[in-house]
This record gives sequence, structure tokens and C-alpha cells, in this order.
Amino acid sequence: MNDNILEMTHIIKEFSGFRALDDVNFTVERGEIHALCGENGAGKSTLMNVLSGIYPYGTYGGDIIYNKNVCKFNDIKESEKKGIVIIHQELALIPQLSIAENIFLGNENVRLKNVIDWDITQKKAAEVLARIGLDHENVNALVGDLGVGKQQMIEIAKALEKNVELLILDEPTSALNEEESNMLLELLLDLKKQGITSIMISHKLNEVSRVSDNITAIRDGRTIETIHRGHEPIDENRIIKDMVGRELTNLYPARKVEKGDIVFEVKNWNVYDEENPDRKKLNDINFNVRKGEVVGFAGLMGAGRTELAMSIFGRTYGSKISGQIIKDGEEIIIKDVQGAINKKVAYVPEDRKTYGLVLINDIKWNMTLASLHNKFSNKGEVIAKNDEIIAAKEYCDKINIKTESVDKVVGQLSGGNQQKVVLAKWMLSDPDVLILDEPTRGIDVGAKFEIYSIINSLAQQGKAVVMISSEMPELLGMCDRLYVLNEGEIAGEVPKQEMDQEHIMKIIMNHIAGKGTRKK
Repeated sequence: MNDNILEMTHIIKEFSGFRALDDVNFTVERGEIHALCGENGAGKSTLMNVLSGIYPYGTYGGDIIYNKNVCKFNDIKESEKKGIVIIHQELALIPQLSIAENIFLGNENVRLKNVIDWDITQKKAAEVLARIGLDHENVNALVGDLGVGKQQMIEIAKALEKNVELLILDEPTSALNEEESNMLLELLLDLKKQGITSIMISHKLNEVSRVSDNITAIRDGRTIETIHRGHEPIDENRIIKDMVGRELTNLYPARKVEKGDIVFEVKNWNVYDEENPDRKKLNDINFNVRKGEVVGFAGLMGAGRTELAMSIFGRTYGSKISGQIIKDGEEIIIKDVQGAINKKVAYVPEDRKTYGLVLINDIKWNMTLASLHNKFSNKGEVIAKNDEIIAAKEYCDKINIKTESVDKVVGQLSGGNQQKVVLAKWMLSDPDVLILDEPTRGIDVGAKFEIYSIINSLAQQGKAVVMISSEMPELLGMCDRLYVLNEGEIAGEVPKQEMDQEHIMKIIMNHIAGKGTRKK
């Protein structure tokens, strides 16, 4: 007989008449890692918010049965007292505080008269860090000075100090590189050995199939099925079919490439670090993109791909920038973002929530933001509201943004739909050159296919597309040509027929070895 730590039965949750969860049933066995998969907007996070008390008892229908008892949580504090701790995709850490202060934030070690005992706090912080493999970390170091991978581990340390029994992680590896992701997954397996049960929401099916004991798929607010791990590996195609309701026989849509002349070219591009102007970040970069071409940039974390994109797009990164940008055969000067827009160069940033969107404003406002001066205002003064609404509705239909209104606040959309709003914003500016930095980060496989189709459509319209991605299969599946960037330099150029992961890694390793020889 299974020992279930959690049963959620017949859960119903509505928002203004829209049913986000429709009779969901979800069971988790004690001591397992249980993955929850589904497209953006399927209801995964909503279900976990119901479980953790973020949506309190009385605002949903159905029952939460935890450790054999029916629970009626009124807030997150009540669920945490029972041992249920949720770690959201946006980490709840304060950068200006130390590791020890963050670990015990809201859970302070106090003596008489509510005075914090710092000796105990630092001692306990060191003990919990050792438990997660960070025993050499200074507990007094500021969290803001840590990388995202370590910050994610600090969140887990916080959970352990709350005597967690059931740990919920929402997209825990979405912002991590491969090494950091592996470290986190190994930690989850280690916590499992310690008796901690985990629920992991993730779009990365390779990670899900690697560590999960059971996988529940949810689609359009309904649970589809739970797949149990047997002796054979979990079939990722089965998960995809459960998530999207159809088989994706090809994860990358076909495109007939009709490449034209060189539209965009960067020559002898040099950029120095903003904070340390003596440190060179990009050295003598040369690349070009043709009309109708998708050109990818591959490289390890820290290679300088985002710095390259931002320095080109209105010099939003870097100091002492030099080199040439040539468009349609003529040199152009781009001094700021508006200058880039005027020259029909667009940039979709990797962090859509910080740099791509204003989350508290609506879809219409965000979509037309980059084009207000050139398209939707009279001499830059009076905004044509009706034109804004018409354009926003047109793009919602064109690229299938799931929303009941263009007046909906962007922060309420799923990650995939937010990414489409960012794309629409720059498509509305009618660019000739579109630089996409991690265009599918943190979105599900179905939404990825839609984003890929949009990229192909832009290329077929004759746009020149630059695509930066940390997912090698994505670059191989979408790009006509690749540049390999390593330590701020172009390490190699790879045509379509020679593109494979092993070849690209060899280029990087040879470049690293060559730099080592030159230094000697």
C-alpha cells in the first residue's frame, strides 16, 4: 500500500469566471521526487499556490489531505508550520543581506526580548550550508554577490531550516547553467535520501525524466495522467503529448531558407567592462547576417554573448566601445536605444521580466512601447489610443497570445505569453535586424514551437535574425549558421552541414588551448 504524503482531490480554482483548475486530482508519495509538467498557463503554479496557502481556504473547491489530515491553510505561514515550503521561480532573497540573515529571514533565532542571537544564527547557517554541500561558503557574505545557482541553494537552505517535509520547486533550473543545474538535481536526490519529498515544476524534460519517480501532466487546468517510472527510461514524447494534446513529431518547424545579401555586419568590435574599464570583454568581433537568415551564437556561460548583443543595441552594455556596424552596405552609428530603433535594429533580452516588460502595465501598453514615438503618437506628443488597441489585438491574434483582453496586466500572463508580448513589441517596430537573446528560456515545449514558428516567419519576411541560446539542440534545430564565442572572441564559424554539438565543443576547447599557448 502506498504511503501518500499528499492528496489533492477535486480542486477547482476560478479567476473572474475563468476556471484555471478544473477538478484536479494530484497524489504524491512520501519520499519521492514528483514532477508536475504542463504548458505555460496549464495551472501548475496555481495548483501549488492552492497547496501552500497563497490562495487561502475558501477561495477554491476540493480538499487538501496532507499526512492523512484535511488541511485548510489560510496563508503560507500555516502551510510552512506543517512542513510544506514552496520556492518560487523568482527567488525571495534580499541581496543586501548576508547568507545567514537570508536563511533565517522570518524565522529568526531570538533570545529574550526578541533580540537576535547572531552566534546561533551563524552557527546554524554554517550547519545547513554543509548539509547542502556549501560548507566552504562564508555565512556573512552578501547574497547579492552570489551567482544565481548558489542563490537557489540558499533558498533550499531556508526551507531546510523550516523543517521542510514537502519541498515545492517552481522551475528551479530555468536560470541556471548546465553545471549549476546538475548540482541542484544532485541535491534533490540527496534530500530524497534524507527523507524529504519534492514536487518539481519544470519544462526541462531531460531533467524531469532523470530525477523524477512519478510525473503528472496537467493541461488546460485538468490532470491528464501520472506516469510512473519503471525499469525503462521515461518516454519524453509521451510527456509532450500529455502536455500539448498532440504529438510534436518535429520540435523545430521546417523553413525554406532563401538567403539574400548581407544585411547586417559588425566589424572589429571591441568592448570593455563597465565596472572595470581596464578589462576587455569583447575582442575584435567580426560577424555578418544575411537577409532571411537565422544566425546563432553558441558558447559557454560567460563567453560574452549577451554583452555583445547589448553593446550593439544602443550601447546598453560596456565602455570604450569601438568598431563598425554596417547595415545595407553603409556604416551606421547607434548611440542609444532610440537610435537602434530608428535604424530598425531590435533586441529581445534574455531577462524578459527585468529588461523586456513592465509587468504592472497591460499588454497593449507593453506591445506599443518601442513604437510609440514612430507609430502611435502625433509628433511624439499625443498617443493614438485606438491605433494602439487595434495593433495590440492584431498581434495577439497573429502570434496566438492567450488572453481575454489587451488590457490584461502582463504580470498575470504565463511565461510563454509574456515572451510573445516581448516579441510583438519588437515586431511592431518593424525591424530589419532582430537579436534574440535566450528567446525560449523558461517556457514549455508547446510554446517553444510557437516561438520557433514566429522566428521562421520573420526570416521568411526577409528579416535578419541573430539567435543567442544556451540550449545547443535549439541552435542546431533553428540556425542556418553558427558563430562560436569563447572568452570574448570568435572561436569559429560553423556552416549548417557541419553543425553538431561535438564539433562545437571541439572549437571551444581548441580556442581555450590556443589562448593558453599565446599567454605563455
